[in-house]
Amino acid sequence: MRTQDSATTATTIAVAATGSLRAGSAAAPEGRAAADPRTRGTLLAGLGVLSFSLTFPSTVWGLESFGPWSLVAVRSTLAALIAGAFLLAGRVPLPERRHWAGFAVVACGVVIGFPLLTTLALQTSTTSHAAVVVGLLPLTTATLAAVRTGRRPSRTFWIAAVSGAVVVLGFTLQQSGGAFSTGDLYLFGALLVCAAGYTEGGRLAALMPGWQVIGWALVLCLPLMVAASAVTLSIEPVHLTAHGVIGLVWVAAGSTFFGLYVWYRGMAAIGIPKASQLQLAQPLLTLFWSVFLLGETLPLAAPVAAVAVLVCIAVTQRAKS
Repeated sequence: MRTQDSATTATTIAVAATGSLRAGSAAAPEGRAAADPRTRGTLLAGLGVLSFSLTFPSTVWGLESFGPWSLVAVRSTLAALIAGAFLLAGRVPLPERRHWAGFAVVACGVVIGFPLLTTLALQTSTTSHAAVVVGLLPLTTATLAAVRTGRRPSRTFWIAAVSGAVVVLGFTLQQSGGAFSTGDLYLFGALLVCAAGYTEGGRLAALMPGWQVIGWALVLCLPLMVAASAVTLSIEPVHLTAHGVIGLVWVAAGSTFFGLYVWYRGMAAIGIPKASQLQLAQPLLTLFWSVFLLGETLPLAAPVAAVAVLVCIAVTQRAKS
């Protein structure tokens, strides 16, 4: 899981101002135009969250046809080929050398680490349970972003963010009987690496278009993922089904490329802390997809958690960062 075209083209319009009325009428449109990037950024980040909410159900479908290691390797390879095609078509020049360390963090976090750890977790955890644990991602991302960028969101922001995380954590413990499983440990590890990737990707997305951020991160992983695909496909059995193919295509093209594209673009427009809080809605969306697509039983506590989390989202979006 975007980007940025924070390289906004600055167009200079020369208008002959023949009076104060004309000048006043020009001020309003400019004010509205200035507000557009934040509104657009929120919509893009929200679209990214919607894309990500389908990742766990799609991964479960993909596991019908592939093993966990081969699924991650093949999805990353396909996503990298898509990204590479876009970069070639756009004749995008190679990034400056000073940015490659950041791309490596993005690649390790969101291209390899998060998909692998969550796929391993989903072998034993339900998608609804995994979705709630990953609901802690916004707080993790906001914390790492504060450390990485040196910015300090307001107290109100942190109270709302921590409250949302507490709701998610309490929901998780209640559903798992008060104990964490091996799958939960995979998920907690996924939180850390993904938050690091989001934070570094959001920083890069302020310097270049978001699709280029995830594009170069994917291309950076391509040689490794091609080799991993060859090895894992020869070891893990493959039984192609319609669900398996659809799941693979979505996690590759939908979650890994498109979702991260719009996500980084949204983060560049509204900031990492506020964008990350939109992900508090992701567990609720995934719960819906878990029921609708996988037939899982929706926990009774979900509606209560949904209301509490949505309130936290509203507060964090209004809080001054």
